[in-house]
Amino acid sequence: MNLEQSFNTVQKEYLSGFFSGLNQRGGYNPFVGRMPDGVYTANPNSGVANIATEEETVYGTPVEDLCKEERIKHELSGLDCYERIRESAAQDKLPEGGDLFRFKFYGLFNVSPAQESFMLRCRIPGGMLRDYHLEGLAEMAEDWAGGYSHVTTRANIQLREIQPRNAIKVLEKLVDIGLTSRGAGADNLRNITCSPTAGFDPEEIYDTRELAKAMHHIILNTRELYGLPRKFNISFDGGGAISVCADTNDIAFYAVRVGEGHGVEPGVYFRVQLAGITGHKQFAKDCGILIKPEECIATATAMVRVFIENGDRTNRKKSRLKYLIDKWGMEKFVEKSEKKLDFSFGRLPLSDCETRRDIRRHGHIGVHPQSQEGLSYLGVSVPVGRMTPEQMKGIAQAAREFGNGEIRLTVWQNLLIPHVPNERIEALKGRMHELGLGCEVDMIRSGLVACTGSQGCKFASADTKGNAIALGDYLENSVDMDAPINIHLTGCPHSCAQHYVGDIGMQAVKVKKNDQSAEGYNIVIGGGVDNEQGIAKDFMKGVAFEDAKPIIENLINHYKAQRNGDESFVDFARRSDVSELATIAEAGIGAS
Repeated sequence: MNLEQSFNTVQKEYLSGFFSGLNQRGGYNPFVGRMPDGVYTANPNSGVANIATEEETVYGTPVEDLCKEERIKHELSGLDCYERIRESAAQDKLPEGGDLFRFKFYGLFNVSPAQESFMLRCRIPGGMLRDYHLEGLAEMAEDWAGGYSHVTTRANIQLREIQPRNAIKVLEKLVDIGLTSRGAGADNLRNITCSPTAGFDPEEIYDTRELAKAMHHIILNTRELYGLPRKFNISFDGGGAISVCADTNDIAFYAVRVGEGHGVEPGVYFRVQLAGITGHKQFAKDCGILIKPEECIATATAMVRVFIENGDRTNRKKSRLKYLIDKWGMEKFVEKSEKKLDFSFGRLPLSDCETRRDIRRHGHIGVHPQSQEGLSYLGVSVPVGRMTPEQMKGIAQAAREFGNGEIRLTVWQNLLIPHVPNERIEALKGRMHELGLGCEVDMIRSGLVACTGSQGCKFASADTKGNAIALGDYLENSVDMDAPINIHLTGCPHSCAQHYVGDIGMQAVKVKKNDQSAEGYNIVIGGGVDNEQGIAKDFMKGVAFEDAKPIIENLINHYKAQRNGDESFVDFARRSDVSELATIAEAGIGAS
């Protein structure tokens, strides 16, 4: 049909006057019209309706090519769904459709069918809590959640079993106690981590607390930094005794020292590592640049913006930073980032830098001296990260009574109470024991890490937290372990518990045992981070959990018998023939 025939006389007169006015203005005319014969024209007096022909895109990707999640964000940003959350609460109804994804922008996850309820994920920069924060979270767990909390592998806290009617109450109280969940899920920058002993670690190179907090607030207050192509992790390692697993992050900042004679002013700097994603068996790699501490936040923000503008928004499986760098190469990504800054990156070989000392295995548990004279911190064991409200309140009160009210969460699902006078440490330990929490290093239990598992996650194939506790009980009675070992249990290929970096890693799968479906695991060995960095090797596949317990027992006992001196398990596993180890470990175990 001729476009001219589709308008009445009044409409034609209006359009004629409108475009005549534009023509009189002169200069650039952004309107394009189509003639009846299909030819385009830039003449506003052509007598036809002018139509915009520029295709709608999201950072250069046509809307029609966007993946499902990108279309949801394009229709309505998750930041703009708060009224929908209120409506959901008023109706006591869980979200459906696109709102399942949008509500994650406020840290609310509909975890049905595992639990017909919400999970709330907080934002706790650097894992730094105050006593009143933990008390408030305990009250929320009591009043509106399932009566427990989980410490996560990003030094964060999650509350579960929140009914829709209580979602707004939880969000509002979280703000009232000085915390937030904004951007805690979906395609956003996740909780910023830093060295858990920052500010009191005698071995640290740089106190990373202010960097973690600054990055946290930049994210909260910059709308542009929401809605990335996929989730994104940033970590700051100050070189202290406890690992923060920074090399598993998309961007990892590592503090280093540079001495005389290297062409730069001697002092403390940061190296930048990029594209860690251990679920895809990749650690972050040093990108060759050297930056000052005060340049870290601008550098991180520039790199995130390059990712926002250029990351893949069509294929969720290829939308993490790793794949952009695979496509471009590290050098191009660094150059693009540098162009967004008003300073230039320094360049220096990593070999010219004094890097962090070796990490201290299980240094997150027990009594450790601080850099402040007369003070120590106490590392408290939280079995697979689960705490009751009574324990949370007790920890908060103890931190206030014995320390200065500060609590630090670790990526190992444990916590620290710092600034305790040495003469009061034993009393604090006694208080923790009264709460049912340990403070002594257990070579196996202290290194148990587990994701939420099937009790609270629809993706998980096993009750990983329950299995981790059962495995710890079993090995306590069957193995006299005299060296620290980390065992990570994760419920699915998403690898939230980072099983590929454990001495022993276990990824849940469904298996057949006695012709019945059973919980099982694919087992890997020899993983590690930082100075022990390495992706674990495949060991066994499809092992029923009940068979995995004696297999791991045999494996550890064989390690103890065959190690060279004080050789660590990870070194032993890496030098050993995996198939031979599997044969030895499986000896005497019934077929699953």
